[in-house]
Amino acid sequence: MSRVLTIWHGISSYTIQIIYTETNPNVRQIFLVIIDRFQTSLENNNSLSELQNYCNDLITNKPDKIVFNSNNFSLISENILVSLIQNNHNLKMNEVQIWNHVLKWGLDQNPGLPSDPESFSEDDFSTLKNTLQQCIPLIKFDNFSSKEFLDNVFPYREILPEALFIDLIKLFLDHDHKPTDQPEPEEIKEIEPEAQTFERIETQSTSASNIPNIEPQQIFNSANITNIVSNIITLEHAGLILRWINGLDLNASYDFTLIFRSSLNGFKCKKFHDLCDRIPCTVTIIKVRDSNEILGGYNPIEWKSDSKYATAYDSFIFSFDKNKSVENHILSRVKKTNFAISHHGSRGPSFGEGDLILRGGKLFNNSVCTKASYDRPIRNSISKFSVEELEVFQITKKFSFF
Repeated sequence: MSRVLTIWHGISSYTIQIIYTETNPNVRQIFLVIIDRFQTSLENNNSLSELQNYCNDLITNKPDKIVFNSNNFSLISENILVSLIQNNHNLKMNEVQIWNHVLKWGLDQNPGLPSDPESFSEDDFSTLKNTLQQCIPLIKFDNFSSKEFLDNVFPYREILPEALFIDLIKLFLDHDHKPTDQPEPEEIKEIEPEAQTFERIETQSTSASNIPNIEPQQIFNSANITNIVSNIITLEHAGLILRWINGLDLNASYDFTLIFRSSLNGFKCKKFHDLCDRIPCTVTIIKVRDSNEILGGYNPIEWKSDSKYATAYDSFIFSFDKNKSVENHILSRVKKTNFAISHHGSRGPSFGEGDLILRGGKLFNNSVCTKASYDRPIRNSISKFSVEELEVFQITKKFSFF
């Protein structure tokens, strides 16, 4: 076994030398694509960690040379593309150029699509929208000029979320307009008079920072999250969840207002519905009992107790490991939108037909996660679990008039 590891170490060192010294960008890109394709193997093999870390740093620090200007750009994975867009301070290109590269990548993933968007069918737009669903929310469209938007974005308007497109139209028709997040056309229960609820989700981003030890009743403040008190998640978790929800205005400030906590309010489904029904734009956070798992979901519409499934287009569920960095997460977006939210009175906050269901008379001890209505499972196990702690927050956007 030691001899095998020695061979692997030699291969690792040789590959680093090639990537570092090779002047031909296409040769360097080939090695980086190999690294990307074997990312899982690298992560699980400490003997190759040096190679993995080197390539990650190289891609992150020189993305325009190593990735975007490569002939093999279309071969990179979605995860790397999303990470590069998120960390676009290292990109020596403007937002329009980033958008055009993202479009090219999306089209290259679907070689059957026409090159001219005027020739797209409804199914073609749907295919491209699904391919780029993780990237679109990361594009800062409000940095475009009106002409840039008209020339580069408007032809692909069908792949944008409707609320985002309407907001951008308002922005470019009225330069004094500031993008806002529009609520569902339902009665909204206000938490604070100066706060306005919102319900757009759209982005995935990652952070490589380590999660500190979680202490009860941690209180966090930042430029984007003005207040959150949680027994389960840290500021890093909350910031990442916020960016998944809000893909437009990362400079705005938000409140995470606690409306339910099982250690205070109990583990009864009725109590959850008493406190949370008729409240939209909520994030559910779950600490799984006897596990490092943190599960959760975002519900853009109001909770109800009518024993029906509700339609939501922007809901998602997720999971973290509390002992690992926030980049070790799973994000799962709704696919069967008419089954997005479970409004069954005998359940706690639940998503999909089985994707994240809280039920059971003691500590929600009959809870399950089984892929059904969302695009991927958020647990590695389909076994039942119990809840150690449950928190529900309403997210509200702060406005400043000064």
